[in-house]
Amino acid sequence: MHLGHAYSALTAYHRARAHDGLFLLRIEDGDITRCRPEWEALIYADLRWLGLSWPEPVLHVTAREDIYASALNRLEELGLIYPCSCTRRDVMNALSAPQEGAPMGPDGVIYPGTCRSRAMASFRPGEAVRLNMQKTVEYLGDVTRFSWVETGPDAPGTHRLSARQLIHHVGDIVLARKDIGTAAYHLSVVLDDAHQGVTEAVRGADLREATQIHRLLQALLDLPDIAYHHHALIRDAEGIRLAKRADAKAISKFREEGLSPEDVKMMIGLI
Repeated sequence: MHLGHAYSALTAYHRARAHDGLFLLRIEDGDITRCRPEWEALIYADLRWLGLSWPEPVLHVTAREDIYASALNRLEELGLIYPCSCTRRDVMNALSAPQEGAPMGPDGVIYPGTCRSRAMASFRPGEAVRLNMQKTVEYLGDVTRFSWVETGPDAPGTHRLSARQLIHHVGDIVLARKDIGTAAYHLSVVLDDAHQGVTEAVRGADLREATQIHRLLQALLDLPDIAYHHHALIRDAEGIRLAKRADAKAISKFREEGLSPEDVKMMIGLI
């Protein structure tokens, strides 16, 4: 964990307590190539050192693959998903644009639809599964009836889905990832939020544009809508957003150097 993670966790913890709610910890370990037991243990240690507690047992994404598969089967029956064999290079070549000039959405480069005509019957192991956004919007009808409430420094208030935005500026998102063989974040997070009875998700402002995807999937899978609080991002001295590679900002290193939880909270502006 780095300072940005600490800020997000502490913000969620204090918002939950202020509303007589529960702070929930979820281990999103779907990317098995980047998840190790010792790193998970370190997350627990860092959070407890910061003074946080949560209900046990902790939910793990890898324990719910049957649930995600069931949701994908439902979407297949509706004819709303298709298999995709495209690599990132394939996508860029299809767009005939360099990375910096490609149309970008909340899920990265907007997919050009190369595999859109394929049926799930042609799925091969190792391929990704994408949502056909055009068909999804047509299936739901007037998507403006689906709204969500957002708080935070950017664009607070009630927001509604937009068909044009979803089709042209989001595109055919990945729901299952071929590189790790499990549900992608967008699918797992809405199903897990519903399972855990989440009423408010607290996360960084970099995920704000993804909220429309999650509200769409909630509507599509008959899941309850929730509120979202998007907080400001913690940045380094050069103004760059902290990332997992920012080892110098790791909470464990501050602990090893003898800093207190109050010192860390002061560094991220919570004291």
